[in-house]
Amino acid sequence: MAALNNRTVELAKVVSRDPEIHSGDLVFSGTRVPVETLVHYLIGGSSIGEFLESFPTVERWQVESYLEISPEAIDRLRVHSASTA
Repeated sequence: MAALNNRTVELAKVVSRDPEIHSGDLVFSGTRVPVETLVHYLIGGSSIGEFLESFPTVERWQVESYLEISPEAIDRLRVHSASTA
C-alpha cells in the first residue's frame, strides 16, 4: 500500500487535472500545458527538447515520467508512426 501511495504522490507531481485550469484537461503539474500538446508535438516529429523549448514551465523529468507511466500516450505514438510508415 505504501508503494501505491508513493506512486500516487509522484503522479501528482507529474500531471494534474483541475476544472479551473485549461477546462479540466490533464496538464503538467504546476503549469497550464496540456499533456496532449506533448503528444501532438511528438506525433508531428518534434523532439522532447523542442517541446521543452516551447513550454519552459514543463520540466524534462515530467515529460519523461509521463511517457513512462502513460501506455496510452506511447500507444498513440506507435499507431501514428505505423500509419505514416
